[in-house]
Amino acid sequence: MPVPSVREAPVASGAEPRASRLTVAAIAAVGVGIVLALAAVHLTQGTSSIDVADLLALLTGAGTDETSAVLVASRVPRLLAGVVVGAALGAAGAALQSVTRNALAAPDTLAVNAGAHLVIVTCAVIGVAVPVEASALLAFAGGLGAAALVFGISGAGAGPTRLVLAGSAVALAMSSLTSVLVLLFTEETTGLYAWGSGQLAQIGLGSVVRMAPVVLVGIAWLVVLGRRLDVLGLGDDTAVVLGVPVRRTRIVAAVLAVLLSAAAVTVAGPVGFVGLCAPAAVRLVAPLVPTAGVMRHRLLVPMSALAGVGVVLAADVLVRLALGGQGGVEVPTGIVTTVFGAVVLVAVARRFRDSGSVRQAPAARSGRLRDRRTFLAVTAVTLALTVATAAGSLLLGDAFLLMGDVVNWFAGRAGPVTTFVLDARAPRVLAALLAGAALAVAGAVVQSVCRNPLAEPALLGVSGGAGVVAVAMITAVPGVGVWALTGSAAVGALAASALVFGLAARGGLATDRLVLVGVGVSYGSMALITLMIVFTDPWNEAKALTWLAGSTYGRTFPQVIPVAVVLLLAVAGFVRARDGLDLLALDDDTPRVLGVRLGTARLVLLTLAAVLTATAVSAIGLLAFVGLVAPHAARALVGARHARVLPVAALLGGLLVCLADVLGRTVIAPAQLPAGTLAALIGTPYFAWLLWRSRAATG
Repeated sequence: MPVPSVREAPVASGAEPRASRLTVAAIAAVGVGIVLALAAVHLTQGTSSIDVADLLALLTGAGTDETSAVLVASRVPRLLAGVVVGAALGAAGAALQSVTRNALAAPDTLAVNAGAHLVIVTCAVIGVAVPVEASALLAFAGGLGAAALVFGISGAGAGPTRLVLAGSAVALAMSSLTSVLVLLFTEETTGLYAWGSGQLAQIGLGSVVRMAPVVLVGIAWLVVLGRRLDVLGLGDDTAVVLGVPVRRTRIVAAVLAVLLSAAAVTVAGPVGFVGLCAPAAVRLVAPLVPTAGVMRHRLLVPMSALAGVGVVLAADVLVRLALGGQGGVEVPTGIVTTVFGAVVLVAVARRFRDSGSVRQAPAARSGRLRDRRTFLAVTAVTLALTVATAAGSLLLGDAFLLMGDVVNWFAGRAGPVTTFVLDARAPRVLAALLAGAALAVAGAVVQSVCRNPLAEPALLGVSGGAGVVAVAMITAVPGVGVWALTGSAAVGALAASALVFGLAARGGLATDRLVLVGVGVSYGSMALITLMIVFTDPWNEAKALTWLAGSTYGRTFPQVIPVAVVLLLAVAGFVRARDGLDLLALDDDTPRVLGVRLGTARLVLLTLAAVLTATAVSAIGLLAFVGLVAPHAARALVGARHARVLPVAALLGGLLVCLADVLGRTVIAPAQLPAGTLAALIGTPYFAWLLWRSRAATG
């Protein structure tokens, strides 16, 4: 079945023939029937013993007061919340994709949901009690600010890769800030972690009743704009000639989409990727209509809203069918929709062709070559900074120590208090150094082999794959050994790598497609990790956030031994292959001419990088952007030759994570923040700058 390009918003022009109208009506009727069937099943699910027979008895007037009370208090509000949220996000996704002419645009990929979520959590933290309408306005402001930031970083008319990466970076930064607030203010934000993944459970109809008119008005307004959006899909020049105010139409449609997303977040939290799945579902049925009339916006918007309702209700029904009534309460519906969305993102990305905007090889961006004296000086300074940061990490924390205390501890002469503190603190420092170095080296190798300066283990789903299997192992075997955990994480990382590269290799390994597929797999992995943690330990938000954000808390020396061993072996292998890495970073032809077996070399190097990533994940959890920032900084300092990049990147990676760890332990001591959260906050601005630079280079 043909799939529209991710850079296009298909439209149809001219009058629709009667056959086409009948087909559209039939498709709409089928969609309504599916939604009604899902709603009927939805009403029969829950924690109480009320079943289909009780509901039928209620319809005939023979029902009990208990049945009526359960419906009014719980099941009907949840059902209506799903309808409102699904319609809002489906219509918002259709509008954003039309405005950007990008089939990967959605409230999630543009960080709208993350911005709205951050603002609502901030209000909870500062104790501002506002009515639902005011909460929606605050969420609207947060979502609009996030979307503006994404568009500013990626640029107008940005390709799918840059737009998705900019949205992912901004969403990660805002999610990190949200995680900080949840961890610091646990009492004020109780229950907001599960809600932050999209929770349909409602207490009464208050939010639904207040937000439903907003959603209806927003969808109606988009329908009114339908003809302008149709013309806009023909191109800016054509739209101007036909009298359509291009800029005003785009702004109004984008603002309406953000308003709809804010209303959905107000009702149920950020339900993931409905805005991506719903328009994609409509596109699947578009070929059934001879004139593609479904893709006209006066039909596309309401059809996407209907599809959004179907996606949300199907996800909620699936959760409660698979996990039971109590599981449906504990597991947010948004986790399932995020998995759906990850599949859709990967499916669309596989049909994407490189735009050339971010695919330039790292070697081409490294600037002039540095001489040996510069390399030695940079290495010495970086090593000194890393050692100083590690020393400071040993001294600083909830208990302040002196260097003499550390010396006495090494000599075995320290007192019991000092021994207790350093026995807990030293493994954390070592774990931060080794995990940061491992991720940095892995990132440098992945960027060179893939010839994509924006590739890194976290963005390519490798870290997520390792995390899924590691968390599953910890959940199934709480006392699992260090080496077994590391081995399971390695299996997950290799499986994720094989999945990403296998899916992206369709018609050749296009680097932009590789990144988009990796982002999809990463989103899916994070959703699965959240699902496992929430389902097995639903009230332990700190455990979930600590693992997902990357923390050195509670590390021991045996837990960091696998990282040290694998890092030593992998670096030795990469140093031996340094000339091959230099060649692979250039193009496909040069290595072949010089006798390098391209397929074998890529497989071996990427396997080592995946195993290296897995050891870091098993030791410290998930860390984002370390594998991106450190290699880029190293190339900027010492040039593109891997004999120089790898050691400097390892030092910078260790320095970054160690610095994030010590800041997390000291800034708000005795409370602590995960190192990964602060590393993301440090790395996101650099990542945004890289995207801005690629925009300037191609603008």
